[in-house]
Amino acid sequence: MASDKNVQSVRGMNDLLPGQVEYWQRVEAALREVSQRYGYREIRTPVVERTELFHRSIGEQTDIVEKEMYTFTDNNGDSLTLRPEATASCVRAGNEHGLLYNQTQRLWYVGPMFRHERPQKGRYRQFHQFGIEALGWAGPDIEAEIIAVGERLWRSLGIEGLNLEINTLGSATARARYRDALRAYLSDHVDALDADSQRRLERNPLRILDSKDPGTQALLNDAPSLSEFLEDAEHAGFERLQQLLAAVNIGFSVNTHLVRGLDYYTGFVFEWTTDQLGAQGAICAGGRYDGLVEQLGGHSVPAAGFACGLERLIELVTLQQGKTLIQSPRVFLAALGETAELEAAQRAERLRDAGVDVQMNCGQGNLKRQLRRADNCGADLAVIIDEETANTSAVKVKPLRGQGEQTSVSGEQLFEAVQTYLKKSD
Repeated sequence: MASDKNVQSVRGMNDLLPGQVEYWQRVEAALREVSQRYGYREIRTPVVERTELFHRSIGEQTDIVEKEMYTFTDNNGDSLTLRPEATASCVRAGNEHGLLYNQTQRLWYVGPMFRHERPQKGRYRQFHQFGIEALGWAGPDIEAEIIAVGERLWRSLGIEGLNLEINTLGSATARARYRDALRAYLSDHVDALDADSQRRLERNPLRILDSKDPGTQALLNDAPSLSEFLEDAEHAGFERLQQLLAAVNIGFSVNTHLVRGLDYYTGFVFEWTTDQLGAQGAICAGGRYDGLVEQLGGHSVPAAGFACGLERLIELVTLQQGKTLIQSPRVFLAALGETAELEAAQRAERLRDAGVDVQMNCGQGNLKRQLRRADNCGADLAVIIDEETANTSAVKVKPLRGQGEQTSVSGEQLFEAVQTYLKKSD
């Protein structure tokens, strides 16, 4: 029996409506332009991957794999997952298509990701990420370039007030020694740790550094520091990164408690944060993941990149700038009568051929009603064709915004008249 209840969208998976989409288009245009300016090329990967890909890359002990992935078995019995992030997919594609064999690649992507989290403002179950991946470079120069891409994107969008924090996780050997020291220290204070940190203590104690619990953070103030376990070369590389950032006037602070939530990160890591969006302050984050290509079956290839959540970025753009970006047709073409409709359709196409955005009246109606539609759609100018002018070469042009009186021009002069008015209104 059919239900009379309206079908609703899935919780945490939101529609983007006219009036919202325009902000997305603006941001997407900026990220495309900035990526191309640095020589990054777009890659597009499927939204569904083999579950094994994320178990091997993200780490089976992470919250994403343990709690948040949308995983299902298809008709062939294969375990598939809606991608929760895109770095693993980019590396999988690079390995599969031979893009990383004796080559370097600068890649960027944008698209939907899926995590079964508790929906809240700026965090959804279907969300969108923009990211860049630099594959094949080992030094701090590429790390500085990656950060510079983000910095230029914020400037392009007019975003202010972001804070850049950087850290280095060191080599696998340094992290192993530090992990043992941190575990030994925290084991003496296990009762003071929050529940998640107690669970992570044996399996992944470095994730405790990222705890948001005030008691745990206070305890970490006296914990061993990872910098104590770094080799001289690792210290030197991190110092060089800081010099490169200072050289291009990118401000930053070193946060020795900064870690990333995905197991594949090695070496330097970073985050851009804001205090303007509530508790969830991270806008963009990334770092180096030198072992991931080999971990997924390829040759050993150094790699680094970042990912940026578009929902939170667009929320910040809207909050800081508050501009209306609704895209409106520049011209509304009103037609009164059947003969006028035929001529109006022809003239509308000619104006569009000349590069003018035109919305034509549909549904008939008298002149007053059609001009009300013209005003509601946001057009700057109305072109009016009625039965009288349809039999001549003249059309009426009526400004809808600002100064100006209705005039009559010949059909041959219509494009010139429209162009002249629109230039004045810009």
